[in-house]
Amino acid sequence: MNAWKEFNKGIVRENPVLTALLGLCPTLAVTTTVINGLGMGLATTFVLLGSNVVISLLAKQIPAKVRIPVYVVIIATFVTIVDSLIQAFSPELNKSLGIFIPLIVVNCIVLGRAEAFASRNRVWPSVLDALGMGLGFTLALAILASIREILGSGSLLGIPVLGDIPPILIFVLPPGAFLVLGCMIAAVTYFSRKKGAE
Repeated sequence: MNAWKEFNKGIVRENPVLTALLGLCPTLAVTTTVINGLGMGLATTFVLLGSNVVISLLAKQIPAKVRIPVYVVIIATFVTIVDSLIQAFSPELNKSLGIFIPLIVVNCIVLGRAEAFASRNRVWPSVLDALGMGLGFTLALAILASIREILGSGSLLGIPVLGDIPPILIFVLPPGAFLVLGCMIAAVTYFSRKKGAE
């Protein structure tokens, strides 16, 4: 097993947002600021890591007929943990992310990796898969949020960056999220095809 390849695949080649188009609801909804994007990305990575490890350890003991409900219970356990931690240590972030933290339970990225990877592989590859996919998801959210925050609010992490240039309100609204995400997907697709053609 090539550990770097296993980890690296989720960052660009199989990025859950930019190539697989998974988890788009929280991606579009919470990326009005970089802090929100990073918070959602790290929370999802925590859930991915915990659920991948547990599912990988228990996969052979879980009967095939009930595997999906069992996976959902395992994922929900880690979502409850991360939700409680965010409520305790960052109430402002919890307020900003709102319902999207509990909705990680039904995020296709988490359940998809549990079914497609963790249930069929050992613990170490499952850890690498979770970290790679989580980092890819977090990076996609952070880049999307950075662009939206700079263009839509004129600031980055609350620090003004555009000077006298007025912000473009559409970028903090849902149409702006679709526009920026579409451009990011187009760029990744273009460079992936160009690299594949070489």
